[in-house]
Amino acid sequence: MALIVIYTRPSAFLSPLAVVVVSAIGMVAVLLQLRFYNREQQKPVRAPVWLNVLGIVCALAAVLADVLRLNPQMAGVMALGAIIVFSISSTMILHAFRKNRTLTK
Repeated sequence: MALIVIYTRPSAFLSPLAVVVVSAIGMVAVLLQLRFYNREQQKPVRAPVWLNVLGIVCALAAVLADVLRLNPQMAGVMALGAIIVFSISSTMILHAFRKNRTLTK
């Protein structure tokens, strides 16, 4: 994730689709962390599937805005919606990690 942000020009982040891609990569990183973390825990953490599906739908709508004939403002709203949903889902997972870590100590 850091390599993508470091080696990408700042002007690239003016595109809502680029920001959606970066947030989706961050979400994948959190899900991978979840997969490796759950192997060691007695009480596994679950990702909110419905929230992730909503984020994927918003991201696909933003990416396919031309095909769906959405106006540019709606495409931006869909991109922002995907970012917000991925952020909420990641926050919930990371909060559960922290909660489980304090319980095991």
